[in-house]
Amino acid sequence: MTDTSHESVPSRRRRRFPDISSRAYEHPADRSALVALRKLSGFDTAFKALSGLLPERSLRLLFLSDSVRVSDAQFAHLNDMLRDACYILDLKKVPPMYVTQNPQPNAMCIGLDEPIIVVTTGLVELLDEEEMRAVVGHEVGHALSGHAVYRTILLFLTNLALKVAWIPLGNVAIMAIVAALREWFRKSELSADRAGLLVGQDLRSSMRGLMKIAGGNHLHEMNVDAFLAQADEYEKSGDLRDSVLKILNVLPRTHPFTTVRAAELKKWSESRDFQRIMDGHYPKRDEDKDTSVTDSFRESAAHYADTVRTSKDPLMKLVGDIAGGAGDLGGKLRDKFTGAGGGSTGAGGANKGGASASDATDGSEGTWRRPDPEEGSGPGSGS
Repeated sequence: MTDTSHESVPSRRRRRFPDISSRAYEHPADRSALVALRKLSGFDTAFKALSGLLPERSLRLLFLSDSVRVSDAQFAHLNDMLRDACYILDLKKVPPMYVTQNPQPNAMCIGLDEPIIVVTTGLVELLDEEEMRAVVGHEVGHALSGHAVYRTILLFLTNLALKVAWIPLGNVAIMAIVAALREWFRKSELSADRAGLLVGQDLRSSMRGLMKIAGGNHLHEMNVDAFLAQADEYEKSGDLRDSVLKILNVLPRTHPFTTVRAAELKKWSESRDFQRIMDGHYPKRDEDKDTSVTDSFRESAAHYADTVRTSKDPLMKLVGDIAGGAGDLGGKLRDKFTGAGGGSTGAGGANKGGASASDATDGSEGTWRRPDPEEGSGPGSGS
């Protein structure tokens, strides 16, 4: 579908981002993985050859036969939102979209050859127009990033893990890969949340949508600021035991916790990166082929280092303190053996140690449902 087919769609004027690369909104950890995968010549073709092992064709027929396809004649308001989202993010081919009967609020983008978007009636009934617009933008962001292709690997490996569970160490190896993919999966959800904000261009609506997923359709009983305060309390509360429990709680999940998603999106909306995109300065698709894998991984590593450095979580603060202490010790040892700084106890030595630690750190998931505890084990695990 060409651009001119949806120029009159927006109900209010929004900024459009011609030729925007998905790298503009992708979380650093998500972006580094995608850049690396895109550099693997023939990867898409090889993996698509395995699609016969996955129920993609069956799912397409299922949605076509037992769901309602969004169009000008059916769910026209959703069709307008979809075309609007594709127009804003400059996605030339509008993916098919279906509404399926399910009281569980959910949306997903699936498919290897061509992505399709599925939303449940529970989600349609839960969200207002602006909240739903952010969700549709979220799913279009998945399509633009190519998550529908790459994250299918997680479903494939999860199913494979079940089949090889009886082989000694075989299941352990597969599940280690699955755990890593789930971490990427969670970061891809943060990327798609950002795409939803670029489409809706209304932060409060994005916040309300996430809040409703957590607490249901009782908006008059909830408050966005109080909801965000929960995320801050979650991050910094407890002791090292709670930190370990947080890790154990998140490991089996394919999606970040809802309050965490809201806090991450608000933080990104206040960043210079977001403002530059809104001002029209962003990476273009024709530059994707020249993107450095090394630079992308360096940005990802810097992000994780910065997360440790600035985190309020007790365990992360301990890790940061240990890393900072190691950096300070390294600086003092360097001064001792090189004769710089005149000793290991003066201010100069401490400053150099601090600079070393700073240099190491400053180099710088979407389904809209409440995920089940065993999520990620089937094709409905969403986006």
